Amino acid sequence: MILINLLPHREEKRKRRKAAFFVGLGMSFVVGLLIAAFIYLLLQQLTAAQAERNDYLKAEITKLDTQIKDIATLRAEIEALRARQRAVENLQSDRNTPVHLLNELAQFTPEGVFLQSVRQTNKVVVIAGVAASNERVSEMLRNLSRAEWVEAPDLVEIKAAPVNPRDPRRLYDFSIKVGIKSANPEAAAGAASGAGAAPKKS
Repeated sequence: MILINLLPHREEKRKRRKAAFFVGLGMSFVVGLLIAAFIYLLLQQLTAAQAERNDYLKAEITKLDTQIKDIATLRAEIEALRARQRAVENLQSDRNTPVHLLNELAQFTPEGVFLQSVRQTNKVVVIAGVAASNERVSEMLRNLSRAEWVEAPDLVEIKAAPVNPRDPRRLYDFSIKVGIKSANPEAAAGAASGAGAAPKKS
């Protein structure tokens, strides 16, 4: 028996194709939504992880900044302690310098020279006095250039002293500037040994 389809089969095929197209389109849309949702969730997770890493790094940077400030404070304290230590060492090493200075002034001041004042400012000493002549002042300068505890003697001023009617001698006021050498442990030891050896010679 032969069956003959009298319905418009082309129209039916067209409808089926159209329905299949919309079904495929809908499925594609759903699949696209699922993919987009997956990507969105993945990006959210990555963003959250990166934000967590950023927060961790910020916290570590804050800790490092605090440690750096502490280190800077410790360095400042160390430098202050070193400065105090150097000051104490300088005081310890220079405490005998005035004694040596006065000893050398007494030793190298020639006859005819009378000292009136000795003023010290830091490492510079200004010696003022009266001399019987210019030659005596020059001799004192030469003597001081051979001194152990002073250096660079320099004549600041020399002038004729006011005439005293009771004393017809001509005198000269002068001032000399010298530098104080830093205390030398070897020199101090030598001076001490020299002082200890002196009584044996006598």
